[in-house]
Amino acid sequence: MKENKEIKIEDPEEEKKQTDEVSTEPADKETSQEDKSELDIANEKIAELNDKYLRQVAEFDNYRRRVMKEKAELILNGGEKVLTALLPVIDDLERAQQQINQATELAAVKEGVDLIIDKFMKYLKSQGVEPIDTKDKDFDVNYHEAVTMIPSLNEEQKGKVVDCINKGYTLNDKVIRFAKVVVAN
Repeated sequence: MKENKEIKIEDPEEEKKQTDEVSTEPADKETSQEDKSELDIANEKIAELNDKYLRQVAEFDNYRRRVMKEKAELILNGGEKVLTALLPVIDDLERAQQQINQATELAAVKEGVDLIIDKFMKYLKSQGVEPIDTKDKDFDVNYHEAVTMIPSLNEEQKGKVVDCINKGYTLNDKVIRFAKVVVAN
């Protein structure tokens, strides 16, 4: 006869739990040490990034202050170059004024004033300022301001500038003052 051998069948889930419990205890200690070192590394990285961030914020703040100071100084003294260049023209005008009081000949005074105006216009041209030409031009709202309209004598004059009351000027092709004109209608 056959002997009865008992075969013990264990629950596979229970066996797995027992193996996990046995094997995880030493691994937990190793993992916790690794976690601590990883945590230390992460904290160091956070501290480094925080320091870098604070330095960047401080650097930007210093940059902003410096730019504001430079802008304020530029606004305060920005016209210095222009005004310095105009001083010789003022000197010439003062000399012309003295000569007018002493002059007996009107032609010499007129010539002196013309020279001063030429000198001043050359300076303006060197700075990019140009007068707007209005003589016999079509009325253009981009350059002209119509002060008044008069009836035209013929069809060719309609819409054209007849007279200029105040000259207009452009600075580097941008209108800084419109020409005040009379337009034929």
